[in-house]
Amino acid sequence: MFRTAFSVLTTALSFVALTLQASAFETKAKAAFVMDQTTGTVLMAKNADDALPPASMSKLMTLYMAFEAVRDGRLSMTETLPVSQHAMNYGGSTMFLDTTDRVKVEDLLRGIIVLSGNDACAVIAETLSPNGTEAGFARQMTLRARQMGMTNSTFANSNGWPAPGHNMSMRDLVLLANHLITDFPEFYPMFAETEFAFDGRAPQNTQNRNPLLKLGIGADGLKTGHTTEAGYGLVGSAKQGARRVIFAFSGLESARERAEVSEQIVNWAFRQFSETKLVRAGERVAMADVWMGKTPQVGLVPAQDLDILLPVMARDTVPGEVVFNGPIQAPIAKGSPIAELVLSPDDLPQMRVPLVAETDVPEGGFLVRLRTATTVLISRFAPQIEGAT
Repeated sequence: MFRTAFSVLTTALSFVALTLQASAFETKAKAAFVMDQTTGTVLMAKNADDALPPASMSKLMTLYMAFEAVRDGRLSMTETLPVSQHAMNYGGSTMFLDTTDRVKVEDLLRGIIVLSGNDACAVIAETLSPNGTEAGFARQMTLRARQMGMTNSTFANSNGWPAPGHNMSMRDLVLLANHLITDFPEFYPMFAETEFAFDGRAPQNTQNRNPLLKLGIGADGLKTGHTTEAGYGLVGSAKQGARRVIFAFSGLESARERAEVSEQIVNWAFRQFSETKLVRAGERVAMADVWMGKTPQVGLVPAQDLDILLPVMARDTVPGEVVFNGPIQAPIAKGSPIAELVLSPDDLPQMRVPLVAETDVPEGGFLVRLRTATTVLISRFAPQIEGAT
């Protein structure tokens, strides 16, 4: 394994790495996870993989599966669904549905997103359940979450009502939010709606509880959560310019504290980090020795532009190294992955970027093989000859 250490310069005249870093974000939240969606950079992780009660934030999984059903034609936005006694019996945040109602799917989805309706979730769940029960749908939720890579999520119901074993991690919630944003751009704008007055029957429950939506900082989703067990939490997202940040936290003591922390996270993520084009596609990063090739070395280049997120006060140089198993055996095809660029930016997780061959390197002819064999023999017997003298 060959390792070549270096610093990738982002300005031509910068030779000394700055020691200043972005200040780590400190929060009273029990668990938190912050990700820059544009680059995939994890900006903060605090107990991010702990399986915790998610309260209403778990409704995002019900919404995802409902959106899938609409996309697949198993559910229509305009069809009406019946309300069971089980759904009607839910307390907490509701749409105040009763068993005489038949409610449009579109209204139920807005009732979940804007009003956090526990009853609306149960109606959707019973409709999509393989056995017509909310419990059956919850088992499907758990299975679908596993398929999507959410390894610390287990569901006992569709809405986050306190129940033994109903848990999600903050990392899983951010992963789910990212899927909602990218997989269903046609539905995602509903998360930015600040008001939904369903049927005029619940004037005390018409406002979206997301405290960020009216602040003008690019926030456009996703879901708050609160139970006595879980505390106050939020899954949020904001977009400023070309960058989008997604975050989740849980375990705060009040709605006011939740609002303050939410705004602080958004401001910190956008003000303390900026995107930098570190290396362009095809720009040579290093050279690797070639074994039995027509040329003795091959250039190592990234296949795509390398844009990374860096602390604004420490973005002039990025410590890193090129790692590969070498010398590399010829023939080598242009564009074939043969090395990795390992970057260690200050205050951020290590990043590994594939490097590919800059050019084709065919096998060498007879003279190359002869020269290589001679070099190997000399290196093998030279120590013995020196010892004999």
